[in-house]
Amino acid sequence: MPAPVFFSDVRTLSLFQVASLARASLPAEAPDAAIDAIRPLDEAGPSDLSHMDNPRYLAHLAATRAGYVLVSRRYADRVPPTAVALVCPDPQGAYARCLAAMVPAALHPQSVFDSGGISLQAVIHPTARLERGVIVDPGAVIGPRVEIGSGTIIGAQVVVGPGCRIGRDCAISPQVTLQHALLGNRVILHPGVRIGQDGFGFALGGHGHLKVPQIGRVIIQDDVEIGANSTIDRGAIRDTMIGEGTKIDNLVQIAHNVVIGRNCVIVAQVGISGSATLGDGVVLGGQVGVIGHVTIGAGTQIAASSNVATDVPAGVRWGGTPAKPMGQWMREIASVNRLATRKGNRSGAKETEEPSP
Repeated sequence: MPAPVFFSDVRTLSLFQVASLARASLPAEAPDAAIDAIRPLDEAGPSDLSHMDNPRYLAHLAATRAGYVLVSRRYADRVPPTAVALVCPDPQGAYARCLAAMVPAALHPQSVFDSGGISLQAVIHPTARLERGVIVDPGAVIGPRVEIGSGTIIGAQVVVGPGCRIGRDCAISPQVTLQHALLGNRVILHPGVRIGQDGFGFALGGHGHLKVPQIGRVIIQDDVEIGANSTIDRGAIRDTMIGEGTKIDNLVQIAHNVVIGRNCVIVAQVGISGSATLGDGVVLGGQVGVIGHVTIGAGTQIAASSNVATDVPAGVRWGGTPAKPMGQWMREIASVNRLATRKGNRSGAKETEEPSP
């Protein structure tokens, strides 16, 4: 469980509260217990709650000392008799809801300035408009004509450029920079995020490269979360768009004019080149590269370390470099492995037939 120095407001849940949050069925003989800790299967004790949602951890489940385990019906009979099995349709989601209820402060970054309010060490332009309840930490700089909604936290050394708008209940972590950007409500930006800087646009020439002015914006819709040190360039002559509910990991680069749909998941070290379009619900695995001006259809999944060089239809799974349908990619890998094995066998046979010197 969290160290008190970082999370002081840790709440106790009753077993019946856990069952309600988890949408779980309770055995008739279940006690009205109090649960004040959620721990991994291999660390939990008799008064702790744990969960199991991956068959890799069946051995941990069999040996767990946890008193209560969130588990799907598929693995309910694997729960030791010393534990109460809380059978639910989605153990991972149930775990998330219970942990959020127990440690609500962990849901989004907190102010580093414990007294809250607006620090006297912040610099706020007189034309900026902040609604009641905004927190601004020391060293933040808020430029002219900025608008910030109530409940939003502006972390230490954040720079918000002229004319930016930030919605309500957002969390802007330390050392974020915002330029030419409009943010919706409940947006989370982790430390070091850069939003709205120039896109990489140049008219190339033999005597030098002419900079193309970038006059678009970045529009980030509600409930988007962006990981540490990720960068999103503003558009050249249209807007860069991030759809509502999209989650972006650390160290992601999104270039100018990119349009990302709703509820997408973009994992660490992805690079998306200019004017690419992602439909709703697209998932990009770690280190995927997307070249410019391609479209990835809604609901499509791209395997980690793949390179997307052509348009991809909706609702498919692709992988490889260049990316292609998953089945084709797997067959190609298998063919290459068989060829390499045959060549290796022939080479080994020749070596053994050669006389020793």
